[in-house]
Amino acid sequence: MKIGETAMPEPEGGAARYGGSTRSVLIVASDLATHPDSAVGEIAARTGLSQSQVSTTVARLKEAGAVITAPDPADRRRLLVRQAPHLSGRVAEVRATTIDDALGDSTSEQLEEVTDVLDVLARHLSPRTPARPRP
Repeated sequence: MKIGETAMPEPEGGAARYGGSTRSVLIVASDLATHPDSAVGEIAARTGLSQSQVSTTVARLKEAGAVITAPDPADRRRLLVRQAPHLSGRVAEVRATTIDDALGDSTSEQLEEVTDVLDVLARHLSPRTPARPRP
């Protein structure tokens, strides 16, 4: 998470324009990858973030074009949040960013080793991989 936070490029207009922390953006985006069509309260319950943090983060992600919202057909007062069907410019920018600068003064061998380990972790800890309870 720390590497992702450090590597995340600043949004155009600066982070203050959007509100919400980079960490909350990463947490909410990850949750939505596994639980599309979730209400803010449901995201808050799963992630441990406050409802106001989730609301601010969803607004930030919506402005960046990363998520869309729609009224809940069962309860029109609630909004359901899901990942946007198309890649926005901001999402493409974030996905194209490498972690090289975030890893600092690492040698190319160290960068390759860390990247390889992170690739293995990504395969095993993907948001789409069901969580296994710890013994």
